[in-house]
Amino acid sequence: MASNSFYAVIAGVGAGTGRSVALKFAKTYPVVLLARKPESYNDIVAEIKAAGGQAIGISTDLSSADAQASAAETIKKEYAGKKLAAAVYNASGGVGRKPFLEHTVEDLETGLAVNARGLFIFAQTYLPQLLESVDASPAHPPTLIVTGATASVRGSAKFSIFAAGKFAVRALTQSLAREFGPQGVHVAHTIIDGVIDIPRTRAWPVNDGKEDGKISADAIADSYWYLHTQPRSAFTQELDMRPYVEKF
Repeated sequence: MASNSFYAVIAGVGAGTGRSVALKFAKTYPVVLLARKPESYNDIVAEIKAAGGQAIGISTDLSSADAQASAAETIKKEYAGKKLAAAVYNASGGVGRKPFLEHTVEDLETGLAVNARGLFIFAQTYLPQLLESVDASPAHPPTLIVTGATASVRGSAKFSIFAAGKFAVRALTQSLAREFGPQGVHVAHTIIDGVIDIPRTRAWPVNDGKEDGKISADAIADSYWYLHTQPRSAFTQELDMRPYVEKF
């Protein structure tokens, strides 16, 4: 049964992890889905509503402070009187595999825009609301969860731009956890170390095509819910997950 007092925000919603996280959290809270294009969230909003949940989608350029501020105002009007239970930053961006000497400064700026800049704006927007929820008797501690990747901890050859963005996201999240954890807000970073099983990757022969050789998006969502429901006596700051056959 959805809570009428709290809601959740998921930024970076699409056919994979974002969808699964939205569906998971929508079982308990009204949810807000943020993505650049409506086609990224329209079907998910409809799916949640068809299951009896509450959801809205807002087109948002997460690298833009103005766009995030506008989204926050829309949320305030839509969910007036409700407090924020959880905020999930699942956005990612930047050039993927490419030789370093072929990159431009613009590539670097693009890679940092959605990753570090976007998270910075998102955290400044929603951490004050999470702090307000600490004393509002929520069922679970107010939570900020940030999605990372293998590149968060290892800069592979030809992934310099992506790694730069993900390293920055990890560092920022660590700092936020150390500052806001003692104030009652659970800040967690996840390392998704492997290929996620989504429509776009369905045909990829990952890990020699072994069964369960890709990460289930629904399993990631279950882990995010687990992080959100952890008591204050046992916060996890970083959780890494990978298929059983993934090398690390």
